[in-house]
Amino acid sequence: MVSSLALGTARWRSTGDRTASADERRQLFERVAQGTGADQQIAVIDTANSYGDSEQLIGGLVDAYGGLPDRVLLQTKADRDFGSGDFSGARMRRSLQESLDRLGLTSLPMVYIHDPENTTWDSAMATDGPVAALVRAKEQGLIDHLGLSGGPVGLMERYLRTGLFEALITHMRYTLVDRSADRLLTVAAELGIGVFNAAPYGGGLLTRWPATTRRYAYGDGNPELLAAADAMGRLCADQRIPLAAAALQFSLRDPRITSTIVGMLSVADLDATIDLAAMELPAALWSELDQLLPPRRTWQDADEL
Repeated sequence: MVSSLALGTARWRSTGDRTASADERRQLFERVAQGTGADQQIAVIDTANSYGDSEQLIGGLVDAYGGLPDRVLLQTKADRDFGSGDFSGARMRRSLQESLDRLGLTSLPMVYIHDPENTTWDSAMATDGPVAALVRAKEQGLIDHLGLSGGPVGLMERYLRTGLFEALITHMRYTLVDRSADRLLTVAAELGIGVFNAAPYGGGLLTRWPATTRRYAYGDGNPELLAAADAMGRLCADQRIPLAAAALQFSLRDPRITSTIVGMLSVADLDATIDLAAMELPAALWSELDQLLPPRRTWQDADEL
């Protein structure tokens, strides 16, 4: 069982732009750890081996708190070597050990193989490949649960159908303006696999209207997609609804989605997220937004649909 909202830490950094102070991170962690009142909606902390120094920061907070709270699921991701591109079984084992050392844990509650689209299927599924290494780590008790986190929906479905994974993280592919993962969500539900939907705001485009960015996912948004987002924002504004509330609740209301990962840097972000999740929106809004959906050719995985 997991919470409907998950705390994403991809932007956690000890230094640099768009980060939070040590005190802000501590306050945020403690709010999630204690989980009283509305905060009970958040009991998952999501990180990755590749998320800067987020694992070290979380490990320090866990240690200062006296251990990982029972109510919190801490999940990380095993990553390839970004310098050499190494995505071997040996690299997965090193990634796990790095995460263990940084987080200060003796085992990892939930680990995802991260972005396996960066290797071939045959290499990933080889007897000495990354998937086999993570399965063995689970059998040895180093990992409690094994998940899959990646991009292209067709490839993710192929991995899910192996029966090796208990959970899925999909990102940027099920939002107000992109439904690439629709079939993938249904497949996961049919297989009894938990689904985490990450980045419901599409990397920032759907956080406010008028938009302050033209980017969607990891690049410049398709003009038709940007126009659709603008029309959706205008529709929400006309009804005095924050676009972010519609974007977040679009994910939260889908029964196939177990939890929605939202990046947060501070208690202010946490409070804002909870307020957006609790906002009452008119039932008619969803069909009105669907009418403004951009064509499939603008979606992340249009070539797979």
